Order: sequence, then structure tokens, then C-alpha cells
Amino acid sequence: MSKLRSATIVALWVAAVIAGGNAPTAGADEAAPAAAGPIDWGYGPGIRPGSLRQKLQSLAESLTEGAVAGPDAHLTGAWGAPFTWPIVAIHTLLMPDGRVMSFGSTLKGKVGAALHYNIWDPARGFGADAHWILPNTTRTDIFCAGQTVLPLSGDVAIIGGDAIVDGKRYNGNERLTLFRPRSNSLANANPMFVKRWYPTALAMPDGGVLVLGGRQARNGVLALTPEVLQPDGAWRLLTGATSTPAFAGTRSNWWYPRGFVGRHGMVVLLGHDGLVFELDPSGLGSIRQLTERLPLSHANLPSVLYAPDKVLTLRLRREAMIVDLGDGGPTWTRTAPIPQMRFHGNLTVLPSGEVVATGGTTLENRLENAQYAALLWSPRTGSWRVGSRAQKARLYHSSALLLPDATVLVAGGGAYGPVTNLNAEIYYPPYLFKRDGSGELAPRPTIVSAPQALGGDGTVGVEVGADEVIARVVAVRLGSSTHSFNADQRHLELAFTQDGTQLDVTVPADRRVALPGYYLLFVIDADGVPSLGHTILVPVAAGV
Repeated sequence: MSKLRSATIVALWVAAVIAGGNAPTAGADEAAPAAAGPIDWGYGPGIRPGSLRQKLQSLAESLTEGAVAGPDAHLTGAWGAPFTWPIVAIHTLLMPDGRVMSFGSTLKGKVGAALHYNIWDPARGFGADAHWILPNTTRTDIFCAGQTVLPLSGDVAIIGGDAIVDGKRYNGNERLTLFRPRSNSLANANPMFVKRWYPTALAMPDGGVLVLGGRQARNGVLALTPEVLQPDGAWRLLTGATSTPAFAGTRSNWWYPRGFVGRHGMVVLLGHDGLVFELDPSGLGSIRQLTERLPLSHANLPSVLYAPDKVLTLRLRREAMIVDLGDGGPTWTRTAPIPQMRFHGNLTVLPSGEVVATGGTTLENRLENAQYAALLWSPRTGSWRVGSRAQKARLYHSSALLLPDATVLVAGGGAYGPVTNLNAEIYYPPYLFKRDGSGELAPRPTIVSAPQALGGDGTVGVEVGADEVIARVVAVRLGSSTHSFNADQRHLELAFTQDGTQLDVTVPADRRVALPGYYLLFVIDADGVPSLGHTILVPVAAGV
């Protein structure tokens, strides 16, 4: 009997067990811990790791290991089996060492991140031994904070978060928490001037971090004044950029403000209410509101910088807009409407330059309207195409992150939500598969060697495999995802020459384009297949 047929029989038996049919009842699951929505550890709501039903599902999955994807995988991509994640991955970051940090809930999927956080090493696979649950020694509740990786140290900066005041949550705190990957430890650093819950942390050309928006207190006190974490660790309050329309507005512009650094040196803010602003972060700061307005959006609709000065932003009524941050001030045009609304979904930039939309729902955080299919948007054609379907709904508090192997980690959802997702899935984009309809993975080009950091002359020497002809070289900045926004990603198409196995690659000298920080360097062959990503540091430019 074939492996696939055996797996089908086992899968049917598993389905009977889950449905409560005439299957063995031994080893019934313990009652799931109380949470907002049933807990799903990756095997279906209420099926606990180690239970009979989980073991049967794992058996079915093991029998299909090595089976190829469907014949359309080169067009739609494919999803791996869901696997258990120790917490609700509300926040996810890719660190320079290739590990993923996540935080946001308790181990039972409840609101609160004061006690622990999770580190996942993709190189160790998908089992429990690939995760480390580490103590939050600062005791700061980092639930719904902002986050970014600092380019000078490689540390993770966690900005603000939650606070309990008079026994009630959802108040901001002023804490700056640093995670140090080398020692796997947390430490307090200089606090902000302003308390913030739901802020955006935006990397800047000088190696600093611009912090935007957030809420100070649940009684409606908002953080109307931005501030900058300078490279020396001190804070600078931008009193000249205080703005009620930019950071309050009629549609919660304080909620993870959509800010983007343009090559003109300004930060462009795309308000959920359609208002557009240019913010100058120098000195005490200044801010200017544009006369023109974008179509209305929502705090739970995603936007992403997919190329220098180019933002794809989703708006209401399925509208999708391309915003050009340009030297003359931002302008925008419509691209093809997205096939379905994606409230609480995520947009992720791929090495190919395409953008993949994952998760979300057509109505506000409702399971019956969840969208499971990936959607791929091409900047070349401006069109969307439907990809393969995930197994799990990813709604409020979900996240998505490009990994070094050019796949996408899609995780979280819940706290609160219709399902508490203590699980994750991996999306394998179409470029990873042979084009012949076999569903087999395509051979990849290889980066044999490359430096760990960009040299002072702006060039990178890369060695590739013998007889490999490289068509493109790209760099994708490491991402950090939360609340339908990845403020850190940006995609750079790099000029290069090839001589045998040697590539000479040029990175833009303008740090407003090639923001300082850590990037995944990919070489791509003529079939569009990317290599494994090589992490490289783009340092702060001298004199900035």
C-alpha cells in the first residue's frame, strides 16, 4: 500500500476520532485551559499535544513526509503542516542569528507578556526542543509593544507595552526593554518620555529609532508627540511634531501608525482615516499635513514598503493603493483591488519582490469570514493571484515573517479571538517549486561565501556555486511583525556583475534607501529560484 494511501486511511480515522465517531476513546484530552476562544495547538481546537488524537494526526503527517506538493505549487505555493507554538505569536522578529523571537501572551494563550517570551531556532525544526521559553526578568509587560532590531548592537529594542492601572489593563508604559541575543537575556534601558501602548518603532538612517503614536492610558489619553531613540541610547522628544490629527484622528491613527522612511529624508505617515503627513525627525521635529487624502483604511488593514519609496497599502472596499514617497512629496495611484478584504491579515515582501497577503477576514475578527488562501501581488503587473490555502485562520494578533530560507512563517491569532492559536504554519512560495507541474522543490542556487557586513566601499563580494548563472541579487531587511504591520521590511534590487563563481554586488550608498540594519542577501537564478538567505549588516554610513 502506498504511503499516500496509508496516510489517507489514517487521516480518515483521525477525522473520526476528532468528530467523536466510533473510534477509540482512550487517552481523551484534558480540559483546555480557560482562554478567549478554544485553544488550537496545531491539531485542531481542543486537541492537546501528547493526546491520542494528536498522536494520530502526527502519524498521518509522518506518512506523507517527502510527498510532493500539488501540480500547481509553482503557481500557488504550498503550506506545511501546522505545528505547535508555545504562545500566541502576537509579535515576531527575525534576529541576525537566524532565530525568531516572539512574545505577546501567556503559555495558556491569555493576554499578557510580563512573565516570558519565546525563541525559536528554525534550524532545529518544528518540535518543542526548537523553542526556548525564557523568563522576562524585567517584569515589564511587553504585550502590544513596538519592536525593532538595533543596527549598532543587533539587540532587539522593545518599545513600551501594557500596564495595569487600578486593576485594569490596556494602559501604556514608558519602558525600553532590550533583548540581547548573545546572552538570551532581557534588560531595562533608558525609559521614554511618553508612555506608549500600540506604538510603531521605525528604524532611521542614522541608526536611531523613531517611535510614533500609541496610547498612554485607557481613559483616552493618547501619545501625540513622537520621540527618537538616538544611537547613543538617549531619547529626544519631537515637540515640534506633536499632532492630534496624525496620532489621534477619527479612525485611531494612534494604533501602530503606518510610517515609512523615504529617500527624501522625510517620514510619511498614512493615516487610517486617509490623512497623509510628512514628518521631519531632525531637531525638535516638524510635521506637515497634505491637502490630498487617501481612501479610508482601518487600523487592522496592512501596509508594507515593497521597494524603495514604494508602499502597498490596503484600504476599505477592497481598494489597494501604491504610494510613491518620492522627492516631490508622496503621491498615490490605484492598483488592482484585493480579491477579499483582509482585516487582521499581513503583507510580507518576498525575495522575488512580490508581496504575499496571508490570513485575515472580511469582517472584524469573525471566524466564519476568515480567509485561508494566500494572495500574491505582483509589482510588475499590479495584479493579484490566488495561492494555496492554509489550514488555520489567522485573525487578530496574528503575524507573518520572511525566514532565511525564503519561506514565510505565519503564526498567532487570538488573545482575544475566536480561536487561540498556539500554533504556526509555513508558507512555501511558488518560486521554490519546479515549473514542470511535478510539485517537487526546485534546486537552489547557492551562496558559498559572503561577508558578514558591508564594506566601506559599498560593495559585497559573493561566491556562488560552480556553473551557476545568477539573474538577480536582492537584499530584504529583517522583518518584525505585529498587528498587521511590518515596519522593518524593505526590498532592495542590487546591481552586480558575475565572473565565474564571483559576484561583485553594489549596495546603494544612500542610507535613506538602504537603511542601516541586518538584511537577508539572496541570489536568484534565471528560473526565479532564490538561494538561502545570507545575513549581512548594512552599517550606519560615516558622517551620518
